[in-house]
Amino acid sequence: MSRHVVVTANAPAAIGPYSQAIRAGNTVYLSGQIGLDPISAQLVEGFEAQAVQVFANLKAVAEAAGGTLGNAVKLNIYLTDLANFARINELMQQNFEAPYPARATLGVATLPRGALVEIDAILQLD
Repeated sequence: MSRHVVVTANAPAAIGPYSQAIRAGNTVYLSGQIGLDPISAQLVEGFEAQAVQVFANLKAVAEAAGGTLGNAVKLNIYLTDLANFARINELMQQNFEAPYPARATLGVATLPRGALVEIDAILQLD
């Protein structure tokens, strides 16, 4: 099985030694996205704005891989404050349709650049 790097200018460039995503066969592994604006490479302010930007970044990478967020089969969500759990659920319902992907949500002490939320995903393309 061959591996292909997925890259798009519509999502933030990798800020370390990793790829935005890797496609292996029909499976795409999206790296974690934080609320970085892809143009300015700056973190947007506040949980709500960051979460919206995270979903936009994931969508851009999914599209660059030839899919959509509807192809997501698994998400990992990292929150620095689990009080935002209910709001992330609401935002998920705005970005996904049932059946929803499998998911883990973890409370973490810190995230890169002081982000409040990070999400990674696995897509299964047809």
